Amino acid sequence: MSTMSGNEDDWLALKPQEPSPSQCCGSGCKPCIYDVYEKELAQWERAKAKKDKSLLMEKKEQSNNSELNPDTFTAFNISSVEQLTEDTYQYKFELPGNSSLQLSLGQHIVLRGVVNGSEVQRAYTPISPGNAEGYFEVLMKCYEAGLMSQYIKTWKKGDVVFWRGPFGGFPYRPNKYGELLMLASGTGLAPMLPILQSITDDEEDETFVTLVGCFRTFDKIYLKPLLQDLARYWNVRIFYVLSQETSLEKLPWSYQENTYIGRLAEDLMKTIINSCRRKPFVLICGSSAFNEDMNRYLKAAGIEENSCFVF
Repeated sequence: MSTMSGNEDDWLALKPQEPSPSQCCGSGCKPCIYDVYEKELAQWERAKAKKDKSLLMEKKEQSNNSELNPDTFTAFNISSVEQLTEDTYQYKFELPGNSSLQLSLGQHIVLRGVVNGSEVQRAYTPISPGNAEGYFEVLMKCYEAGLMSQYIKTWKKGDVVFWRGPFGGFPYRPNKYGELLMLASGTGLAPMLPILQSITDDEEDETFVTLVGCFRTFDKIYLKPLLQDLARYWNVRIFYVLSQETSLEKLPWSYQENTYIGRLAEDLMKTIINSCRRKPFVLICGSSAFNEDMNRYLKAAGIEENSCFVF
């Protein structure tokens, strides 16, 4: 074993840096960026105590082998960029050969970006099927004041970005629930799509699905062709709730019957639940305020807490 003592300054230069709050995506990842930091700090302390820098060689911050890993960031190439609305984009990333991320339903992955010299991490759920071969796709909304958005806005085809994961997920099993009621606000649609597509792709799965997508206007509804195709299945209903539209008559006729103007409030929630064909299990994804509102409305409608799952 080669031993290199080094001086105190050398060791301090090698000490792992504690993550800043912006580096935590806040999605309950296991391991979290703080868990990775604690692991690396303990490794550094052992190496320093033994005065053996070779013990630090186990540390891996990123990988280029295009295999997703929860502990380290892996490089992926952007193969296409599609702007869906004025502030929302669909990005496609390459996977080598016919390989697949093999994500479980609803799992998210964590993106790392550097903005003005500071590292930022955020969680996103791929919208492509978990077994998609040779690629994966992510839906991303850019916010004017968002740190990660500043980084994402610079992306173009051929750029390399770093992801780690997967984390979380919804433990779905075919025919486990009579009906799934999916409540999604904006890009909260993302974790719903792989679950919905897994049901429509499985002829043996007879689960009913009611998807309620909440958007500001008709123009801000993402992935309309895909959603229209999914709504044609016998066991799928899709409703839209548009908070800033003023009249249904302005919408295409094919959307008027299944669209509500205003917000998804308590009365509308009860109407939708009462229209469900079986007692629903509810999936929720949106902002923290949206999630809190939905939980409150569901409770008022008689849906128990153990019949809900929040992404």
